[in-house]
Amino acid sequence: MYTPQTTTGQLAPGQFERIAKALADPRRFAMLETIGGGECPNQALCQRFPVSKATISHHLKELVQAGLVEPEREGQYVSYRVCREVVQAYSAELLRRVAVSAAGA
Repeated sequence: MYTPQTTTGQLAPGQFERIAKALADPRRFAMLETIGGGECPNQALCQRFPVSKATISHHLKELVQAGLVEPEREGQYVSYRVCREVVQAYSAELLRRVAVSAAGA
């Protein structure tokens, strides 16, 4: 499973595109916002979003593979937390790319 992490403030090759794709889905973005409010148990996501557990699992897998969230297991329970350093690196890269594009227009 691809789970990139950043400690240098830079994204792994291809990670910018993976994150953009993950965030393009409104439900995944809403899940990221929910998880961003604090560590979030899987069960809370299942209660908050009126979709099947399989759908929740799929969206979480996409967020994890993009490096946006990280699972934390405690026995049989799984909670998720936002990888803030990845979100910050993505934001910085997005601003850099948009600023370069805007300067050339």
